[in-house]
Amino acid sequence: MSDSIDEQAAALRGAGIRTLTGVISDSGGVVRAKTVPAARIESFARHGMGASLTWPQFCVDNAVPLTRDVSVVGDLRLTADLGTARVLDSGIGWAVADVRDQDGNRSPYCWRDVLRRQVVALTGLGIEVLVGHEMEFALTDEQGQALGEQFGWPCYGAGVYSELAEFAADLCERLDAAGVPLEQVHAEYGLGQFELSLPPREPLTAADNVLLARSVIGRVAREHHLRASFSPVPFAGGSGNGAHLHLSMTRDGRPLFSGGDIAGHLTPDAAAAVAGILTGLPAAMAVLAGTVVSGERLHPGHWSGAWSCWGLENREAALRYLAPTHGNPHGANLEVKCVDSGANPWLASGLVLGLARAGIEDRLTAPSPVTVDPADLSPAERAAGGIALLPATADEQLAAFEADDRVRRILGAPLAAAVLAVRRHEATIDPSQDLHRLFRFAWSA
Repeated sequence: MSDSIDEQAAALRGAGIRTLTGVISDSGGVVRAKTVPAARIESFARHGMGASLTWPQFCVDNAVPLTRDVSVVGDLRLTADLGTARVLDSGIGWAVADVRDQDGNRSPYCWRDVLRRQVVALTGLGIEVLVGHEMEFALTDEQGQALGEQFGWPCYGAGVYSELAEFAADLCERLDAAGVPLEQVHAEYGLGQFELSLPPREPLTAADNVLLARSVIGRVAREHHLRASFSPVPFAGGSGNGAHLHLSMTRDGRPLFSGGDIAGHLTPDAAAAVAGILTGLPAAMAVLAGTVVSGERLHPGHWSGAWSCWGLENREAALRYLAPTHGNPHGANLEVKCVDSGANPWLASGLVLGLARAGIEDRLTAPSPVTVDPADLSPAERAAGGIALLPATADEQLAAFEADDRVRRILGAPLAAAVLAVRRHEATIDPSQDLHRLFRFAWSA
C-alpha cells in the first residue's frame, strides 16, 4: 500500500499537480473539503488531515448540534483516496476522502462506507450492480440571479441552449478529460436549469463521479462568468433540481430487471428489490430529499416522484421502470426519481441498494405497477394499491426516519444519529428568512 501511495503521488506530481483537495459530502449533503500542497499528498493519503468529531453533524447553516456521542472532544482523519484523484485545470488536484479514526481504521462516520457495505452484501448474494446518475443544476449570473428572466426559458429550448453552447461544449470536454464522459446534456424546465446524465458505473465510482462532476461544473461555470446551483429548489416557486438514480442488477451476467414474467419483464429478485425500496422510501426521504428546501420540490405534478409507487415509464411514480427496448441501449433499469441534488450520493445510493437487498433477502412481493398518474386515481383506489404521497415536511420525514430500524441499520447507528441530529436542527431554521438565497450554493462545489 505504501508503494502504491508513493507511486500515485509521484504520478500526480508528474502530471503537474500543485495542490490536492480531498472532498466529502456530509450528512446533510453539503460538499466540504481540505487541501494540501503537492508535497503533502502522501501524508494526506496515508495519515489524513485532522477533522473534528463534529464534521458528521455540520448543518447547512454551519451550526453544529452537539450530542452525547459527537462533542468538542475527539478527532477524525480525512484520508484522500488517490485512486480517485484527478488533475483538473491549472494543476488543481481533486480526490474524494474517506473518514478514518486516529488509529487509521475506517470510522463508522465514513459516508462512503455506507455504500461499500451494501455493494459487498449484494456481491455475497451473487448480484452485481451498476448505478447511473442524472444531475440537474441551475445556472445563474455572478450575482446569483436566475438566467432567462428577461427573455424567457423554454424547456429543452434550442435557443437558450445555443446561447450557452460554449459553456456546454467546454463542460463536455472537461468532464471527459476528468474521466466522466457525459451521456447527454440539455436545457431543462426551470430558469437557467440544465440537466446531464452520467454513464452507469460500479456504485462507489458512480457516487464519487457525482462529486467530481459538481466540481468540474462549478469550475467551468465560473470561467464563463456563471455560477452553478445544486440547491434542490434554488428559487422560490421555481423548478427543483433532481438527482435521479438509475439502478440495474445482474447475477452470473444475466440481468434481473428483464427476462422475467412479473409485470412483463421483472424477475422475482427484481420485483423483490422494487418492493424493498418502496417499503423503505418514506424513512429514507430524510436523506434522499431532506434539506430545508427539498419539500417544495416534492409535490404531485412536478415529475419529482412524490408518489410512493412504481410503474413503466411513469414519471409521477417514485420508481420509474425503464424496459429493455431499442430506445434503451443500457438495458432495463429502475429510476429512483425522488432523490434531489441536496442528497449525499453515497448515503442515497447506499440506502437504495440496502433497501433493494432487504427486499430480495426477505422475498418481498411488489405491488402492481401504476399505469396512470396516481393523482387521477380516487383515494380509495390509491389506498387499495398502497399508493401514498412520500413525506415532504421535516416533521413527517423525521417521524418516518425514527420509526424505521432497517434504514438506520443500513446507515449504521453513528451516522443514523448524525443524520437525525442534522435534520432536527435544520427543521428549526427560521422559515421567515430567504432560505433560497441563503442556501442557493450550499450544495455546490
